[in-house]
Amino acid sequence: MHELSICSSIAAIVTEHAAGRPVERVVLDVGYLRQVVPATLMYSWELIVAGTPLERAALVVNHIPAVIECRSCGTATTIELPVFRCPCGSIDTEVTAGEELLVRSLDITDITDITGRAQTSEAGT
Repeated sequence: MHELSICSSIAAIVTEHAAGRPVERVVLDVGYLRQVVPATLMYSWELIVAGTPLERAALVVNHIPAVIECRSCGTATTIELPVFRCPCGSIDTEVTAGEELLVRSLDITDITDITGRAQTSEAGT
């Protein structure tokens, strides 16, 4: 269950970048080829952040499809199975998307307007 270690690393990254400010949302890009199970990732996030300052931070996962590009014919193809063969028959392909594992952004509450209400700002990482 590598999702637990992934979430542990994400929590460390978020904690560092938030610098003590409350985090409302963490947006994560996960490529298809990373073989992350979405339900397990969400469950692992809840376990990792329970009882921490990130406990109320929602994890939002953007699923990135796997795309290969054929060096022979130049066609880009989205694949659903890890078979790196172009429809033209060539296996001379390159993965151009689907290997991502990236904290895309954080929604951090850190700005207080003149009325004293907290506002949300987005911090990209």
